[in-house]
Amino acid sequence: QLQLVESGGGLVQPGGSLRLSCAASGFTSDYTAIGWFRQAPGKEREGVSRITWDDGRTLYAESVKGRFTISRDKAKSTVYLQMNNIDPEDTGVYYCAAGPFRYSSLNSAQYVHWGQGTQVTVSS
Repeated sequence: QLQLVESGGGLVQPGGSLRLSCAASGFTSDYTAIGWFRQAPGKEREGVSRITWDDGRTLYAESVKGRFTISRDKAKSTVYLQMNNIDPEDTGVYYCAAGPFRYSSLNSAQYVHWGQGTQVTVSS
């Protein structure tokens, strides 16, 4: 059974940086895409970024392009989300999710397994 565990969230000042991790156990080739999503209070969950496990191709939401970078470490079965120049609008619970479609969009319906989330709060 695939399990995803997020870590690295916390309180950060505007303009600061944070790196989130998503550790996968029980990972199989059936899950070829890992995505990061976030949900702010009172808002719907939105896709942030996706990486294809085998070739590392990436996809970003317009709101985070140029500020966030997704990467993966195959040896550690871990996906990272490096967040730079963080804005208060980035506040929310960040989830990672795995799906079977290699070049998934940022539509949460394409992802099957989800982690429990890690809170990111951006405040001065």
